[in-house]
Amino acid sequence: MTSAPLYTLRDVRQVYGTRTVLDIPALTVQRGEILAIMGPSGAGKSTLLRLLALLETPAQGEMLLHLDGERVTAATASIAQRRRLAMVFQRPALLSRSVRANVAYGLRVRGERNGHKRIDAALERVSLTHLASAHPRTLSGGEMQRVALARALVLEPHILLLDEPTANLDPYNVRLIEGLIREQHQHGTTIILVTHNIFQARRLATRVVLLLDGALIEEAPAEQFFGSPRDPRTAAFLSGEFIY
Repeated sequence: MTSAPLYTLRDVRQVYGTRTVLDIPALTVQRGEILAIMGPSGAGKSTLLRLLALLETPAQGEMLLHLDGERVTAATASIAQRRRLAMVFQRPALLSRSVRANVAYGLRVRGERNGHKRIDAALERVSLTHLASAHPRTLSGGEMQRVALARALVLEPHILLLDEPTANLDPYNVRLIEGLIREQHQHGTTIILVTHNIFQARRLATRVVLLLDGALIEEAPAEQFFGSPRDPRTAAFLSGEFIY
């Protein structure tokens, strides 16, 4: 893994109305890592993920994505640069079409009409080949999330952003999706994962960030974060003293 930063955040604040939901003095995301963003509900995890996905612009401060020798923001990123990113939301919004059509959607939007082999490969990766013709309303929650993940993976993103991708799923789907995350990381993809699941972060992350009430409490390599946290609030979070 290279140490060259992919993202740099400086004095970033995000405000909704009169409420400050995120306040991060400094943060970097390294290329090729799996960064887990942790914290209780309302901590600002999804807000930070949306900023990193270029879906929002911070109210204050600077968030830069370093691509192609350029420093881009949500306001300046080109379509081609935005296409390096793919995001999977906690509640997948699937089209009222077949599973295969959902997976193919992003390629069609990009004008790629000959992606049949990539679509087949994506369906096979998420173990949904047998449901390619099924309608989303017939799928389980885990199957729907796997469709959403396949729709992202078929685009071959450089950066994959995941918002609680296994929330409320059964152990089979959790294991399958976590395996796909590891596999995609081995392909060189930078993965940013929002999760409140401490065990999942232990299994997947190379580095971890903890947010509480919108503030960045601690960031550290996973081994240090879980083994010897510096901040007592991190230790309290890991021991279950925070109820959320």
